[in-house]
Amino acid sequence: MGAGGLYSRTHQTGVVTASAVWPHLYSSRQRSRLNHRHLFAMLNYLTVPVTPFQQNCSIVWCDETMKAAVIDPGGDLDVLLAEVNRLGVTLEQIWLTHAHIDHAGGTAELAEKLKLPIIGPHPADQFWIDGLPQQGKMFGFAHADAFKPTRWLADGDTVQIGNATLNVRHTPGHTPGHVVFHSSEIQRAFVGDVLFAGSIGRTDFPQGDHDTLIASITQRLWPMGDDTVFIPGHGPESTFGRERKVNPYVAGT
Repeated sequence: MGAGGLYSRTHQTGVVTASAVWPHLYSSRQRSRLNHRHLFAMLNYLTVPVTPFQQNCSIVWCDETMKAAVIDPGGDLDVLLAEVNRLGVTLEQIWLTHAHIDHAGGTAELAEKLKLPIIGPHPADQFWIDGLPQQGKMFGFAHADAFKPTRWLADGDTVQIGNATLNVRHTPGHTPGHVVFHSSEIQRAFVGDVLFAGSIGRTDFPQGDHDTLIASITQRLWPMGDDTVFIPGHGPESTFGRERKVNPYVAGT
């Protein structure tokens, strides 16, 4: 969840505007790949902050087929669909990291509007999905309907959009059914509310657990590599290597 410290242990500031290249976050090898990305099919992404919680919804697409998925459409669907149209991509799937209102609040409406399959999260988040109408009332969001995912996700699964395939890791702790999406091709991970630049997800919600969250970070995220850039659910991008050095909750792990 989002603003006012609801999603992390410290309030995050700053907004991700897009998949801009921040030189201090990238190795020379990564910059070379980005500079030559037109030579081969690659996953692209645009991050669009939505809802009053400024949740980082990401539009991801295969640049060879221009087929796209949206990760965590929490709300502001008019804004998201305007970006989809501007990019000239065809939206075909919804992917969810978890079912808090700022990440999943627009899911049922978007799926119904465009007849899209809902992929994820892990079935342990079913109770959060069922509670979306109550979550909306609690946090002052527009009404959000519960829904039934077209496909639940489990650790080790993959998702595909066009010719791009991402790996799925189950990362409980913030919620029991949280998952993340990892593209080894472009060294990016879409991590929802597991990890932030300088912080970690809250664990004081129902079925949250601090030790489980730390294990998810150290056992599921760190093996993706220090150079991997992650797109968190709120705030700016960072790299796993940087967080291992400076994040007070996981430094030295």
